[in-house]
Amino acid sequence: MSDSNKAGHTFLASLGKTRLRPGGTEATEWLFAQAGLNEQSQVLEIACNMGTTAIEMVSRFGCRVHAVDMDKQALSKARENVAAAGLSDRIQLSEANANHLPFPDNSFDVVINEAMLTMYADKAKQRLAHEYYRVLKPGGCLLTHDIMLTRGELAASADSQLQQVVKSNVSPMSKENWQAMFYEVGFSQVQTHNGDMSLMSPRGMIKDEGLLRTLKIAFNGLKNRENRQRFLSMFRYFRAQRHYMNYIACCSWKA
Repeated sequence: MSDSNKAGHTFLASLGKTRLRPGGTEATEWLFAQAGLNEQSQVLEIACNMGTTAIEMVSRFGCRVHAVDMDKQALSKARENVAAAGLSDRIQLSEANANHLPFPDNSFDVVINEAMLTMYADKAKQRLAHEYYRVLKPGGCLLTHDIMLTRGELAASADSQLQQVVKSNVSPMSKENWQAMFYEVGFSQVQTHNGDMSLMSPRGMIKDEGLLRTLKIAFNGLKNRENRQRFLSMFRYFRAQRHYMNYIACCSWKA
């Protein structure tokens, strides 16, 4: 499969993008601030991709992280990145299915899962959230970061185009529906924060990646016809829909 036919986050990673979440560093920083991470924190990251967030958490807060993903290629890259950062003793990487996590009940202080629940239908989102709730310790928190609808449901044409440009099933929800889902799962408190998506905006990319890396990503996205079509279609779509979709970050607490 050519890079231009892969899922959106995989395509952007192939161009050199390291921040593959809709709200970028702004959303992740908000999540970190809510969780109160420290050296005693036992953290599970689900869909860790290349290990960027796991490495940042351990480097800054000294916590221990068990990071899982289903993508063997992403895990291989994550292992390289963790080893290069000298953090193999504090970050454990493994392949695991988020629907059936290989951990006992009440195992982790924090579970973090960014830009994954959006990729599932609503009932499947809830099943996953139940599994995250199961492995959280009482008093622990679930940190999620996804796409939020700001003006009701997308028009059918815009929704169809979203699936085409991302090349995955994408099912964002309103703020109220995100919150309601977590409460229905059993979380006792759900805090949210939302803002403009940074994934494909020039300003957001510069904030997330720095100017030089942003220029490199743009060059890689435009250098051949195949990449150029995909890169520009993603850029144009998210720019056109910027008033209809935000990122949302949620911190949900288990009583």
